[in-house]
Amino acid sequence: MGLRRDDVMLSTDRRMVEQLVFEYPGWVDVIAVTPVFNIVLVEQYRHPIHEVRTEFPAGAIEGTEPPLAAMQRELREETGYVSDDWYLLGTAPVNPAWQNNRIHSFLALGARQLAEQDLDDGEIIHIRELPLSEFVGKVEAGDIELPALQLGGLYFLKAFIRRSADPKLALLRRRAGL
Repeated sequence: MGLRRDDVMLSTDRRMVEQLVFEYPGWVDVIAVTPVFNIVLVEQYRHPIHEVRTEFPAGAIEGTEPPLAAMQRELREETGYVSDDWYLLGTAPVNPAWQNNRIHSFLALGARQLAEQDLDDGEIIHIRELPLSEFVGKVEAGDIELPALQLGGLYFLKAFIRRSADPKLALLRRRAGL
């Protein structure tokens, strides 16, 4: 993470203002779905809010790593799951008022656990699977409170599968009630 201070001229007749910019690497998250239409979730303690949270597997892009490669690495490290069937659901600025980075949301179909977790020091992540339709219902009922960025990923998923003619995604739409 970095912090820079930019001087910005608002217009030719307006004064220059100071703008702080938090520089972060790009972020990635994934809606990983198993062959039986369960979603792979992680539960981990988030210190700023002093709570264990249920979230999608997610992480930061390292260096010049492509977003898909970053997400495949993060899914494997956090859960031991892999997939051969990936879709980019969408990408968006994280917080353009203060930050310069983007989040890239993915869908991974046919996710299966092939290895043990490979966690960083200080990480304690519990893996949880839920039927995707149950998960969507719990989010919509407020029983699972996702981070705002991951709500965006869920929105991307709904929009993506509605406009797709792919039979696999049509089946996912029916099974998940999307």
